[in-house]
Amino acid sequence: MERADVLGQYFDHHDGTHPSMTLAKHSKMASSAFRFFRGSAPLMYRDLAQEVISLPKTLFELPLTNVLGDCHASNFGFLSEEGSHGGTLVFSPNDFDDACVGHAVWDLLRFLVSLPLAQQEGALLQSNSEDMKLRQKPLADMAQVHRAQHTFIDSYVATCEASLRGENNNQSALTQFAQEHILHKRWQKGLQRLVGGAAFNLKSSLAKEVDLNNTPLQFKDDDEKFVRLHEDFSNALIEYFRPYVDDEIIDCVERLDAGTGSNNLKRYYLLVGPKFCSSAELYHIVEVKQQQLAAPLHYFTDLSPTNRLNHAHLTVNCQRKMQRRPDLVLDDALWQGTHWLVRSRHHARVGIDPEHIVLGKRAAQRDGLCQYAQACATALAYAHMRGDRRSLMFQQVVTDVLPAARDELIDTANGYANQVEQDWGLFCSLRK
Repeated sequence: MERADVLGQYFDHHDGTHPSMTLAKHSKMASSAFRFFRGSAPLMYRDLAQEVISLPKTLFELPLTNVLGDCHASNFGFLSEEGSHGGTLVFSPNDFDDACVGHAVWDLLRFLVSLPLAQQEGALLQSNSEDMKLRQKPLADMAQVHRAQHTFIDSYVATCEASLRGENNNQSALTQFAQEHILHKRWQKGLQRLVGGAAFNLKSSLAKEVDLNNTPLQFKDDDEKFVRLHEDFSNALIEYFRPYVDDEIIDCVERLDAGTGSNNLKRYYLLVGPKFCSSAELYHIVEVKQQQLAAPLHYFTDLSPTNRLNHAHLTVNCQRKMQRRPDLVLDDALWQGTHWLVRSRHHARVGIDPEHIVLGKRAAQRDGLCQYAQACATALAYAHMRGDRRSLMFQQVVTDVLPAARDELIDTANGYANQVEQDWGLFCSLRK
């Protein structure tokens, strides 16, 4: 079958339409190969199932564990542990919507593929920008991308080796970064957004979404982000989800145009806190998000009975196991015949876009891209290792088989990154 026909069938099945000029999700995906990759996670699993991608057989000897499913360079970042309630900032995976029980190599492959795509995203951003400062920033080259890929695998193995020596455990996390590290400035930003931080009232997730000068507090009037709900619907939403939260639901809105892969799914924001109180620190946002089948499970259906849980329950189950201290509000619900994920929005959340890791002196001239790959590898290894809290079997098999398969895995990832670029070009043509 021609690849254009494969893509046409894929989008018909997963998005209910051929590549479209009107679907907001497809408009996002058309902007770059990196965004196309983010928005089409199940496509990689289709290609794995159809053996378009061939991985080293030894890597399937790793015990099954909880995996992210959509592991890429922008699905890591800083967040306040325990959702909005926690006072500790960690660097970790930050998107569990496609999490399931699966093969760890899926996450390793997907992250490796994302690195050259992130580098191309940075180059595209520069070429399309009218900002001379941005255009003049040094860009990490492909040799640095390849070094970062090797660093990623070596650091993942090193984290597992350290676990075997007793130097880390399921309570380990990345909580601080030296001044010369590429993540130092973003770590500092996150610290300032914590409750009590200098930027809490300006830059926290709460401050960005809520009018803190209004009494009582309410979501901001922003037609690009929020839709006010009809009173009857709003009352029904509040009535149903009130038992899931720890205080009153003060306000609720529909959130627009969020995410890439989940851009076409409904999501609502609930403002939760005391009914009459002037202290913003006592309030937080809870997201109610429509869930879909995890990306790998469209094509790998029989790996684990756990994967038979409903979509939202599986996400909750995996997130609780992969995080050190899961969100205090983290639940699933069946409402209006649909499964919904109910979870805290982190007050302190600092994401990572490609330009943060491939553009600038720190990224291109001070080994910053490798520093970032090392941090992601460590955080991912912690998440994978938490799948088995009774033994060190996972860590042992990683150290036994992954080093010998490293180069073949990286070559496979770079070959598939080229395939993603070609698919993106086809996708853009099919839209027209």
